[in-house]
Amino acid sequence: MPPTDFVPPDFAVPTEAIFGDLRLVPLGPEHNAADYAAWTASIDHIRATPGFPDGSWPTLMSLSENLRDLERHAEDFRARRGFTYTVLDADGEVIGCVYIYPSRDEPVDAAVLSWVRVDRSDLDRPLYEAVSAWLQNDWPFATIAYDERVAE
Repeated sequence: MPPTDFVPPDFAVPTEAIFGDLRLVPLGPEHNAADYAAWTASIDHIRATPGFPDGSWPTLMSLSENLRDLERHAEDFRARRGFTYTVLDADGEVIGCVYIYPSRDEPVDAAVLSWVRVDRSDLDRPLYEAVSAWLQNDWPFATIAYDERVAE
């Protein structure tokens, strides 16, 4: 499958980003059980996170359906159609996700969403700030839509 023009062909898509104790790596099937446990324990929290206002995600699915979803995200990453990263803490536990996909709004290059587990909600704003700076400094996007987190 040929790459898309979401990012330039010569852009080296990061396969890791480290922000203090947080590490982002491409989300893949190997994260299935931990990813599933993270979001299923945090559905209401995720739905209340900026960027997820319509309550349509997450929707309950089985572990095997989650695996197919992770396989789709991994294929998007390989094909350069979109980039989903799992967020790991210092112990290597899955605590959230970051999604970077083409925006549906014409003047915006990339639409970004992120969430963290409810028991790690204190990391939502630090993750938002780190990812915002990373996207601005290391990615080829002129404009990004990423709902701001308010200070608590």
